Order: sequence, then C-alpha cells, then structure tokens
Amino acid sequence: MLDSSPAARRGFSRRVIGWQKANGRHDLPWQQTADPYRIWLSEIMLQQTQVPTVIPYYARFLARFPTLEALARAPLGSVLELWSGLGYYARARNLHRCAQMLVGERAGKFSADPRENVDLPGIGRSTAAAISVFAFGRRAAILDGNVKRVLARCFAVTAGSSAAQDQRALWALAESLLPERGVQSYTQGMMDLGATVCTARQPACAGCPLREICVARRDGRQAELPERRSRAALPQRSSSVLLLTDGQRVLLERRPPVGIWGGLLSLPELRGEAPDAFVLRHGCRLLSARALPPIAHVFSHFRLRIEVLRCDVEVLGGASEAVLEWLPVDQIAAAALPAPIKKLLLGAAV
Repeated sequence: MLDSSPAARRGFSRRVIGWQKANGRHDLPWQQTADPYRIWLSEIMLQQTQVPTVIPYYARFLARFPTLEALARAPLGSVLELWSGLGYYARARNLHRCAQMLVGERAGKFSADPRENVDLPGIGRSTAAAISVFAFGRRAAILDGNVKRVLARCFAVTAGSSAAQDQRALWALAESLLPERGVQSYTQGMMDLGATVCTARQPACAGCPLREICVARRDGRQAELPERRSRAALPQRSSSVLLLTDGQRVLLERRPPVGIWGGLLSLPELRGEAPDAFVLRHGCRLLSARALPPIAHVFSHFRLRIEVLRCDVEVLGGASEAVLEWLPVDQIAAAALPAPIKKLLLGAAV
C-alpha cells in the first residue's frame, strides 16, 4: 500500500488534475454544459456503455427531448424507441420515471446535494455525485468502473472478505482523495485515466501521471489488479417465439413494463400453445412455416436461447389482443425492439 498521509493524497489529486488539463478529454458533448438535465442524461447513458456508442444516441435524444419537461411529457414508447439498440433498457424506463418524478414532485430541478438525488429512479451514489460535481461544482466522490480500476491499481487494493467490504473500502479511499479545489477537473481526470490510459487490458503506463506512485506498475501487477471475484456459471434459459409476417408487416408483442426488455416490442412468445393454433387465434391463415437459426443472447444474470419459427401468413382479421400490433416492415429499423430481435428482423428478408 502506498503512503496514505494527507500530503501524499494531495499529491495524487494534483497529478490527476494537471494531467487532465493537459491530456484529458475536453470535447465530449456533455462537457460543454452545466445543465443538470444534460449531465444526468449522459451519466445514465454511459452506464455500461462506451463513449463512442453513446454520442449519437445522446444527440438524437436531446433533439427529441431537449428539456426535462419534454422527456417527462413523452410516452414511454417514444423514449424506448430512441433507446433501442443501446441496451440495458431499465435505464430508459428509470430515466422516464425520474423525469416525471422531478417535474411532478421537485419543480423540475435536481438538487446540488447528491444525498437528495441518490434515491431517484436509476440514480445511485456515483451518478448522484457526478451530477453534483459537473452541474453544481460540489465536492463529491464518484466510483464508476474506470475510477475503481485506477484506485485498485495505484493503491494495490485487494479483495476483502466480501464484495460489500471491497465497495466500502473503495468509497472511503475515493472520498479521502478528493481535492479542496479543482474537483471537476479531478473527477473528469479520474474517468479519463481509466478510459484511455489505465485500461483493463494493456494499460499505457508510460503515459500515466500516476506511474511514479502506482503499486501495480512498480510490482508488475497491472493484469492482477483489480482482483476479480469468481462468478458462478450463468444459468441457461430458453424461449420460443413466432415471426409472423404477411410480407408487408410483422406481428409484435408489447413486453410487460418490468422485467427483461420491459416495455419494448418483441416477437410473440409461444407459451405452451401450438404455432398453428396461435396463428389461427390471431386472425391469420398459415401459408408456410420454417425454423430459423436460434438466437443466443447473454444477460447479466442468465443466458437465453431463443428458438424462432417463421410463419408466412394471410391476415384475415386484426390482432386480437391489446398487447399485439402489426408493424410495417419499413418501420422496423426505428422501432423500440431489443437489439437481437431487431437484427433478426432486419436480416430476415421479411
């Protein structure tokens, strides 16, 4: 472990701030504003998602919903359409709920105090701190994946008896390193270091401002730190869906508002019903059916194998359930569909 005296910790933050001002990222679209709405939006989108992927989504989202009030007024379906392909759709649902809560209960304003934002939908401790730092200039520690990696390597933070204990130790360390001044440059610098220099694989230690005080570099432990806890094998689940098409449209099912792909459109699932019975029940005559290659998709807590049966049909009547709708083929690309389902439909020559 490195010297943890106050002087050593001040030296740490000075190195990060100096490096960020000279070498950090300064032209990201959410860096050009102190608007809490825009900063919050970027922080939610950046959860589990890389910057290059987020930038076009961020621009499109703001073009459609330029204010918190516009987002709160929008139907959830419109929000999900713009989020389609970005993944982790609970983020979009929470974003919408949070906007409605802020407008309805808090006069459309975030608080400068992270403790007052941390319990809003989709906002945890680190996101609340980032809003306070970048929108209001408050001193608050963040602890996203990039920051964790920088701290674990520089200070040789090893795994304790539990993940909760590890988290508490990292939060305490992150808070102890906060500078009295320059907190915005420091916070951005920590994120930039993790994203561009102290990367998970092949860190660019020669260009790191912390290279002279980093334990991992000194001891050759960059690949070892941060330590990873072993994870149990993900369970396997399976599902069977129907791709019903009349050549011009596809029959889709609105998913329940919570759970996997909540609120999105997807292919209707077969839940113990024979395909021909399903087709008949929903006002169609089956012309032909063939199995398509199955889809394999990995979620955070399980693996899903989706068996797909394509049914070409003649439509005799409308969809018989409110959760079902016929979507024109030319609207698939813009629809709020899970990424693997959208990929399947776009490539299926419907």
